Amino acid sequence: MAHSASDNVLGEPLSTENKVLTKGAAATQDFGPLKNICAHLNAFHVYADDPKRFVEANHYCGHLNDEVRQCLLYDSPEPGARLIGIEYMITPSLYETLPPSERKLWHSHVYEVKSGMLIMPNPLVPTTVWEVAENKEMEQVVHLYGKAYHLWQTDRGDALPLGGPSLMTSFTADEQFDFDKSVGERDARFGTDYRRKRGVREHIEEPEIHPDADQTWKK
Repeated sequence: MAHSASDNVLGEPLSTENKVLTKGAAATQDFGPLKNICAHLNAFHVYADDPKRFVEANHYCGHLNDEVRQCLLYDSPEPGARLIGIEYMITPSLYETLPPSERKLWHSHVYEVKSGMLIMPNPLVPTTVWEVAENKEMEQVVHLYGKAYHLWQTDRGDALPLGGPSLMTSFTADEQFDFDKSVGERDARFGTDYRRKRGVREHIEEPEIHPDADQTWKK
């Protein structure tokens, strides 16, 4: 029997009353901000203050405008997934406007895109067809800087979101973790292949990364 992420959360199962209330709200309320979500991205986030720790994150992102995106981060793509954090993404032109102390909190996405780690899962569309849309997204994301905070440390088994927020970052090189194992296991679940992704993304140019970004790997 399959288990959902909510099985690892303290508390009683959803009551019949709350199930009815939930269905009623879903049928009558608008949930406007959530309708702005237009992309599901999957990659791995690293604890900025402890780069040996990392977790898989499912990003559900929407555009605020052409230069700012905001993402809700979940520990799985399944119903009942735990909301583990948030990420903002901005263009290089906006990143340049930030003071140096702020820029150091942000990470690049170049390695995530070019390595094949970052994917847009879609099991309903044939791979060769979907990759056209996915690559268009990657051609934009490769330029963006992200600022992510996780609120729930699921990797240490916390059954509730304990403590303060944790600043997260991204990987920037193969040797920083066991890429084949972690990404390979993820690919097996989503039916994707990072090796293929690397190949079909060879045409995507690597932008120059600002020296203030990715500070975890420069300490």
